[in-house]
Amino acid sequence: MYAAAGVNIEAADSVKKEIGRLARASFTPGVLAGPGLFGGLFELKGFKNPVLVSSMDGVGTKLKLAVALDSYDSVGIDIVNHSVNDILTCGAEPLFFLDYIAMGRLQPAKVTAVVKGLSTACQEVGCALIGGETAEMPGLYSGQDFDLVGTIVGAVEKERIINGRGIVPGDIILGLASSGLHTNGYSLARKVMGESRQDLDKIYPELGQTLGKVLLTPHRCYFKELKPLLPLIKGLAHITGGGFPGNVPRIMPEGVTARFDTSSWTVPPVFRLIQDKGKVPRDEMYRVFNMGIGMVVIASPENAGEITRKLPEARIIGHITKLQKSARVILE
Repeated sequence: MYAAAGVNIEAADSVKKEIGRLARASFTPGVLAGPGLFGGLFELKGFKNPVLVSSMDGVGTKLKLAVALDSYDSVGIDIVNHSVNDILTCGAEPLFFLDYIAMGRLQPAKVTAVVKGLSTACQEVGCALIGGETAEMPGLYSGQDFDLVGTIVGAVEKERIINGRGIVPGDIILGLASSGLHTNGYSLARKVMGESRQDLDKIYPELGQTLGKVLLTPHRCYFKELKPLLPLIKGLAHITGGGFPGNVPRIMPEGVTARFDTSSWTVPPVFRLIQDKGKVPRDEMYRVFNMGIGMVVIASPENAGEITRKLPEARIIGHITKLQKSARVILE
């Protein structure tokens, strides 16, 4: 009867076995129990005065493109890397990750591909894929549509928390390049560029490859590059939904403005293409997309110099001033 109602218990059991295998590949020494019990068990080790840092997010409508192109492992990488970056802004290192995959009809190959991406990304940063949930909900999701959500838990020594409170006028703003749209702005990108297989298979000269391949490029993770530099950093802003105006003020104290020189980096062609094709105003582009900068780093002038020496790709893209005209972010 349950199968007739649209839920296949046997298929779910088979998928869970494969998920368990992929998850175990990511286990770290702290894992006491992963998928199988009603809750994952993790033993916190190596910290003297730890503070747990957690975050939850989704991949958004980038999933629509994954469906159109029948390519799913990259979105698993996306959600892990996005989540790791979020807690990194507090100075935290990832401990374990949990996922939620929901669809109308369980499709084992699709779920396996997503979880493979999750496991691969977790292994890259030493994070355990400790558990999750696969939900089959006919009537709530239709056709090939599905949803993917992730929760991450990390830890940081209390005295090493990065909170931006020490940011003052004169501090330097550095930028690290994004790998593309990451996981934000896809509703606008789909509206402007289209989302059919034909649209996504189109090769634009400025891109040098298919639009679909560019749009499905995985979200970049900054953990490995920035971890050894965290003691030099006053503030980190992950440029996600809301762009520069929506994310940079989250890490700044009152009374200061972040001034960006947008000519200091080259905006990737995909953003120019979306802007020109959709006639999207410049201000809206910087509110929706990362425009080629995935992580903003704020440091004192002395430490900024040391960061650029140790991480040459980090470039100066602005500076902190006293609050100007009530504007928290100025894009020049």
